[in-house]
Amino acid sequence: MKDPWGRVINYLRISVTDRCNMRCRYCMPMAVPDICHEEILTYEEFLSVCRVAVSLGIDRFKITGGEPLVRKGIVPFIATLKAMPGVNNVTLTTNGIYLKQILPDLEAVGIDGVNISLDTMEAGQFQDITGVDGLYQVKDAIAACAASRIHTKINTVLMEENKDQISALAEIAAYYPVDVRFIEVMPIGVGRNYAGPAEHDMLQCLMRQYPDLHRINEKRGNGPAVYFKSRLLNGRIGFIAANTHRFCIDCNRMRLTSTGQLKPCLCYDTAVELKPLLRAGTDFLDLEEMLVRMFTMAVSIKPKEHCFTEKNKITEYKTMNRIGG
Repeated sequence: MKDPWGRVINYLRISVTDRCNMRCRYCMPMAVPDICHEEILTYEEFLSVCRVAVSLGIDRFKITGGEPLVRKGIVPFIATLKAMPGVNNVTLTTNGIYLKQILPDLEAVGIDGVNISLDTMEAGQFQDITGVDGLYQVKDAIAACAASRIHTKINTVLMEENKDQISALAEIAAYYPVDVRFIEVMPIGVGRNYAGPAEHDMLQCLMRQYPDLHRINEKRGNGPAVYFKSRLLNGRIGFIAANTHRFCIDCNRMRLTSTGQLKPCLCYDTAVELKPLLRAGTDFLDLEEMLVRMFTMAVSIKPKEHCFTEKNKITEYKTMNRIGG
């Protein structure tokens, strides 16, 4: 399946819930209310969408939230998706608080990768950013993931207040065979109110720590990160620099929100509503045909690029937990 710009769309990010056990200030602050449970798609509805997505050439899926591990039944859902004919890759993004205890189950169902969000290695700052005293749990989860067969990535959103943590966070990739990715804060939702260092500034800092750090042409996932290596690292350092380096030319993704919106781009509020169709009581074959049409429509309106550098043109105002990160 190709969009109007000739890009092959083969990757779907699925937000299974808007709820989270953290309150990260750039994503889901205390003032954000939960969506009522009845408005959230059921696992069966998600799977119906995934079956159609696979038939159209989408074979890579990322399970996100909110925090996906707060939703009951998440492991059986991942197991079913992973076993679906035509699915080649299923990964998970989590804040890590509940990960260690559920990791053996995820490994058993064949999860292909886990991304763990971590913005600081300092306990007080961790609680200040997330609203939770849980740094030790995330560190334990990282250690457990690194010891498993699961490809592990650490995702760090850098703001002015935690940019002094670049070196400490990079050390995770020195100690463990994991990828540490530094992400420019995106101007979506409450993220509009924050600023942080650009990729160039992060790289300059890390070059002092790892003088032989150099870019490599390795594909280490489904996303747009660029990676660097050093002989002093067991893992890799990555950057997702959506603000300073548009990588829209290679965008291969769509997003499905927890309420059934199929979004072609993170930057705009444009979406195709799938929930009314999923709940209309339509015959299965008719439903499948109509979902194909909906996917085709969503891909056809995928924009050429985002406009993060021109905030007045951004039309997406929902918080990141409602979009799916």
